[in-house]
Amino acid sequence: MEKVTRRELMAFAAVVAATLLMLPPFGGAAPAAAAATGAGSNCTRRCGNISIPYPFGVEPGCYHAAGFNLTCDRSHHHQLPKLLLGDGTVQVLEIFIPNNTARISSSRVEFTYADHGHRANGTWGAGLPRGGPYFLSELTSYVMAVGCALQIDVRGGAHDDLLGSCTAVCPPSPQYSGDIVEGTGACTGIGCCQANIIIGYSFYKIQIHTFNESMQGDYSVYMASDVPILNGNIFDGVETLPAMLEWVISNSTCPYMPAPECRSAHSFCQDLGASGHGGYGCHCDDGYHGNPYVPGGCQDIDECKYPDIYRCYGDCKNTPGNFACLCPSGYYGNASIPNGCRDINECQHQEAYSCYGLCQNFPGGFHCHCHDGTYGNPFTKGGCVTVKKSFTGLSIGLGVSGGTSLLLLALGGPYIMRKLKLRKLKKTKQKFFKQNHGLLLQQLISHNTDIGERMIITLRDVEKATNNFDSARVIGGGGHGVVFKGILDLHVVAIKKSKIVVQREINEFINEVAVLSQLNHRNVVKLLGCCLETEVPLLVYEFISNGTLCHHLHVEGQVSLSWDHRIRIVTEVAKALSYLHSSASMPIFHRDIKSSNILLDDALTAKVSDFGASRYIPTDQTGVTTAIQGTMGYLDPMYYYTGRLTDKSDVFSFGVLLIEAYSKEAVCLSVCR
Repeated sequence: MEKVTRRELMAFAAVVAATLLMLPPFGGAAPAAAAATGAGSNCTRRCGNISIPYPFGVEPGCYHAAGFNLTCDRSHHHQLPKLLLGDGTVQVLEIFIPNNTARISSSRVEFTYADHGHRANGTWGAGLPRGGPYFLSELTSYVMAVGCALQIDVRGGAHDDLLGSCTAVCPPSPQYSGDIVEGTGACTGIGCCQANIIIGYSFYKIQIHTFNESMQGDYSVYMASDVPILNGNIFDGVETLPAMLEWVISNSTCPYMPAPECRSAHSFCQDLGASGHGGYGCHCDDGYHGNPYVPGGCQDIDECKYPDIYRCYGDCKNTPGNFACLCPSGYYGNASIPNGCRDINECQHQEAYSCYGLCQNFPGGFHCHCHDGTYGNPFTKGGCVTVKKSFTGLSIGLGVSGGTSLLLLALGGPYIMRKLKLRKLKKTKQKFFKQNHGLLLQQLISHNTDIGERMIITLRDVEKATNNFDSARVIGGGGHGVVFKGILDLHVVAIKKSKIVVQREINEFINEVAVLSQLNHRNVVKLLGCCLETEVPLLVYEFISNGTLCHHLHVEGQVSLSWDHRIRIVTEVAKALSYLHSSASMPIFHRDIKSSNILLDDALTAKVSDFGASRYIPTDQTGVTTAIQGTMGYLDPMYYYTGRLTDKSDVFSFGVLLIEAYSKEAVCLSVCR
C-alpha cells in the first residue's frame, strides 16, 4: 500500500463521511415477512422499521416464554422507536428466524482499575438473561482492543475458562507509518488486537493487563461481530458496535419430532445446545421457507423464480418442496448445467417419430415432407402417393398457349424470389421482436414518446455500425455479454450483445433497458437504444473510452490513478447512487456495484454501468425480498443471508469499493470481470 500523508487521510475520511451522509440513512432491514401467531391480532409485530416475528413479542401472550419478551421504546421524540430485550437496555437491531440469531447493539466494555492502573476488570452481557435463551454467536464474534502495550483476556463459563486472548504492542517509533490494519480489516497487533471467541456464553469476564505505566482511559474494548476496521482512530468516541446473538427454545434438547414449538407443517427440530446449554431451534424443511414457529409458516419455495440460486438452463417446473429442471421439447441431457441440453436428431430414428417421408432436422424439432414426385400425409405409412403422369396432352396445350406466360415468369422469377426472401426476413425479425419482449418494452417506455421513438434501433443500422459484428470491433465483455465498438449516426457507440439466449437473460435485458431508459445523470452510463430484431438482443450505449476503474487500479500496465483522482471518482459513484436511490422517478437498487462496473471516460469521469441485475422499488417500500444477485466480495452479507434487498445493499458494496480505491488492493483473485 502506498504511504499517504495525514492530510490525505483526513481528506479521505471527510469523503467517507460526506458520501455516507449523502446516501439515505442506515437502518435495519426488515426480515422477509412478519409472521402472524395464534396469540391474536392485538400483538405488536413491528417496532419502528424492525419486524417482531413469533416466538418474540411485546405484550403478554404474544411471545413464547420469558426471555423472548421485548419492549418497544417510543419515548425518543422525533426518532424511530427502539426495540429492547426484555425490560432492559440492550437494543435489538434485527431478528433472523431462519438461523436463530438476533443482531444487537453491543456497548463498549467499562472497566474498574487495580494494581495502580496496571490491571483492569470488566464484564460483558449484563443486560442479557443469565442461562439463556441468548448466547454470543461463536461463529462470527470476537473481542477487540484499540490501544497499545496491553494484553486482553476473555473468560467465561462456570470455571472462568480462558476463551480468547490477544496482545497489542505500540509502534516502534513516533514516526511509524506502517499499517495497523491488514487488507482484510483485521488488526495487525500494532495499536490494536482482536481474538475470536471460541465458546458462546451470555456473560463474560474481561481483564486487561498493561505493560507500561498506568494507561487509564487510553484504550477501548468491544465485543462485536463482523465489523471491519479502516484505521486505528475509527473507534474514537464510538460507544456501540453490532454483535450477533444466538437464541434457543427452552432449556432442553429436541424432546420428540415434531417439537412443541415447531408448529408449521414441513418443519423440523434441531438441537442448538450452544456450549453445552440445552436448547433447540425450528427450521423449515428443504424446499420451504418462512417461520416454522407459527402454523402454516413454512411456505413452498418456487425455485423457478430464483434462477440465480436454483440453476436451470431448460424448462423449470416447481413442485412441492422441490423443482424439476428438464430439457425443452426436442432436446435431451442435463438442463441444470450450461449447454447441458443437446438437440435430438429425430431423423436418425424416423419411425420412432412417425415420419415416413423426407425428414429434415433442426434445433429443437424436425420437418417431415413427402418426397419429390409424391404428395399426401408423411406421418402415416403409405400416406405419400405418387403423382399421376397422365398429363401429356395438357402439357402440350400449355406449351403452345402459355409460352408468353412462361417467358414472363422466367423474367420475373428473380424479382419474385427476392420479394419472398424479404418477406421471410421481415417475419423472422417480427418473430424475434416478439420473442425479445419488444411489445413489453414499448409498454414500459410508452409514457415518453420521444424515448420510445429513439430507443428502437433497426438491425440494419446495427450491422452497418459494427461492420456485420466484425470480431475486430470487440472491445470487451460485461456480466451479460460481448461489447462491440461501432459508429451510429456519426457517433462512436458501444453495442452489447448477449452471450446466451435463455428466458431469464431476456428478462434481464428488458429490465436493463427499462431501467436505463428512465435515467439521466452525468455519472450513469447513457443508453442510446436497443435492437430486438435478432435472436440475441442488443443494447446500444454511449462509448466510454478509458476502460474500467478496476483496470486502472489493478491491471498491470495501466497508468496509476492519483490520490485526488480516486477521491473524485468514488465521490462521483456516491452521487450516482444517491441519484438512483433518492432522485430517480422510482428508486433503483443497482445490486452489482463493483470496480469493473465503473467506466471512466477520457477525463476520468466515473460512469456507473451494467444494470442487468437492477431492481425498481416502489416508493412506499424500503426494500424487497428477491433472489441473490451480485459479486462475492462486494455482496452485502445481510442481503446474502436474508434475501432482503435494500438501499443499504448498494451502500455496503460501495463501502467495499471505497476501501478498494483507497488501498488499491483487489477484492478477489478474479479481478476486472
